[in-house]
Amino acid sequence: MSIDVSADVRIDADQQAIWDFMTDPEHEPEWIGGLKRAHLQGDPPLREGSRVERVASFLGKRIEYVNEVVTFAPPHTLEMRSVKAPFPMRITYTLDGNAVSNRVQGGGRLQSLMAPFVRRNIQRDLERLKALIERP
Repeated sequence: MSIDVSADVRIDADQQAIWDFMTDPEHEPEWIGGLKRAHLQGDPPLREGSRVERVASFLGKRIEYVNEVVTFAPPHTLEMRSVKAPFPMRITYTLDGNAVSNRVQGGGRLQSLMAPFVRRNIQRDLERLKALIERP
């Protein structure tokens, strides 16, 4: 079985400022729950074909994975797919003005029973992103 969940939030900030912050891998541990480290492999800037190495903790387990950017259309869409991970996944961030959405699709060990947990986590991630960007 697989999951397909999404979450969204409105952020009171300029679209470009939102895009710049949320697509910088160095900022990811600040707003993505459970993420301990994120690092762009290779030279900046982020673009199609770029790979981002991540180290996270999920349900008490250390998870190392690498996502590859498959769509990079500033300032609207960033889509990544896992190329090294314990389970296949695709993550799509969409920005429409100041509305941000995150869609996670996955398979393998990410079964449909996990969908509510994943949805809640990505909603919390977007709420943290909103708080960070809107802070004075």
